[in-house]
Amino acid sequence: MTTDLRDARAGRVLVVEPMSSGTALLGAAHDLGLETVVLSHDRDDRRLPDRLRKDIDTLVVLDTNDEPALLEAAVRLHRQRGFAGVLPGFEFYVPAAARVAARLGLPGLAAASVEEVRDKELMRRHVASAGLRTPRFAAVAAAAELPAAAAEVGFPCVLKPTDSAGSIHVSRVESLDQLKNAYQRLTHDQRLDLGRGLDGRVLLEEYLDGPEVSVEGYVAAGRVTVVAVTRKLLGPEPYFVELGHVVQAELEPAVRRAVEAYAAAVVAALHVTVGPFHCELRLPGGEPVLIELGARMGGDRIPDLVGIATGVPLAHLAVAAHTGLDPQEVPLGSPRAKYAGIHFFTAPGPGGYRAVHGLERLRARPEVLEAELHLPPGRAVPAAHDFRGRIGHVLYATDSYADALELRRTIDLGVTFD
Repeated sequence: MTTDLRDARAGRVLVVEPMSSGTALLGAAHDLGLETVVLSHDRDDRRLPDRLRKDIDTLVVLDTNDEPALLEAAVRLHRQRGFAGVLPGFEFYVPAAARVAARLGLPGLAAASVEEVRDKELMRRHVASAGLRTPRFAAVAAAAELPAAAAEVGFPCVLKPTDSAGSIHVSRVESLDQLKNAYQRLTHDQRLDLGRGLDGRVLLEEYLDGPEVSVEGYVAAGRVTVVAVTRKLLGPEPYFVELGHVVQAELEPAVRRAVEAYAAAVVAALHVTVGPFHCELRLPGGEPVLIELGARMGGDRIPDLVGIATGVPLAHLAVAAHTGLDPQEVPLGSPRAKYAGIHFFTAPGPGGYRAVHGLERLRARPEVLEAELHLPPGRAVPAAHDFRGRIGHVLYATDSYADALELRRTIDLGVTFD
C-alpha cells in the first residue's frame, strides 16, 4: 500500500520490539510518511527478522525488558528529534509503550490503567465490574491456593498464566490432581518467551463450551470501529492451541450484533481509548463471554486475513491512531476475496519430522497464497501444547465460508509429516 501522505506527514514513530503482527507497523509507518525508530534487544528470541531491517530507519539495541532503560532511551531520542507517536510491537510491551507515550506527551493508552489489558486478573475484575459476563475465576499465586480456587470455580476449569501469550500453559483440567500437575509443570518450566519467564501467577476460570471468535478493530477519537470477526479453530483439548483462523466468521445476524456490542463494551471497560484491539470471546449458547482482550492487533497473520477479506489496513490504522492522524485519511484497499484463512501445521511428535508430503501439490492450488515451513526437517519441535509446537502454515482465500472450512480440512489431511 502506498499513499500520498509522505510529504504531508513528516515525522517519525517509535516502535518497541516489533514481533508477530507488530512487524507490519514499520511498513505502514513508511507508507504514512513517517520514519521508523525501533528499540529492540535484537538477540536470542528477540532477534529482529532480516526481512524487517529494510523498514527500520534507526535501530537502537537495548534490553526492552528493562523499562527504565527503555524510557531513558526514548526520552533521549525524543529530545534529539521528536516522535509523532509510540507503538508497542508486541503485546508484552503495551504497558511500557503507554508509559513512554505518556512521558513524551503523545497519544496512547492511559498509563494509570494500562495494566488492565495485560494482567488477566485485573482484566476480569474490570470487565465484571462493568456488568459484563465473564467466566467465574479465581487468582492463584502459589500451589497452596489451588484447592480453594478450584472449589470456587468448579471443574472442569481452565488454568492459564496471568501474564503470558501464545496459549503457553493454558489447559483444561478435570480434577484437583490434574490441576496440581498442570500447575507444577508451569512453575517448573524454565523456558523464556521474549526473555520473560513465568512467575507462577495464574487464573483458574470456568470452562466455557462453545465456538471461539475474536473481534478485530481500533479506537480513534473516542470511537470504536469493528472491522472483522475472526473464527478461531483450536487443536484438541486439554490444550487450546490456535491451529487456524477464518475471516469473516459466519454468525447469525443477532449473534454478530451481540458480539460487536459486547466487544465495544469490553473496550470501554478496559479504557482502550486509542489504537487497535483484538478481543477473544467464546460463545456458549450464542452469548459472547470474554476470554481476553489485547490492546494490539491480533497475531497469527490475522491482520493479513482482514486485509484480504475486507481491504482494511489494520497496521496503517494503528499507526494513524497512535500519531494523531485522522483514520479517514488512511486509504482503504479492495478485498481480494470474500474470505481468508490460515492453517498451522504441527509435527507428528515432539521429536520433529524427517520429511513432508503434499506441500508442493498444495502450493499449486489457486486459492493458496502462501505455504511455508517455519522449522526445517530434523529440528527438534516442542509438543503441540502452545504456539511453539507449530511448524508451518498455509494462508488461503476463498469465495465462501464453507469453502474456507473445507479447504482447511483438505490442507490438514493432505499434508503429512513423518
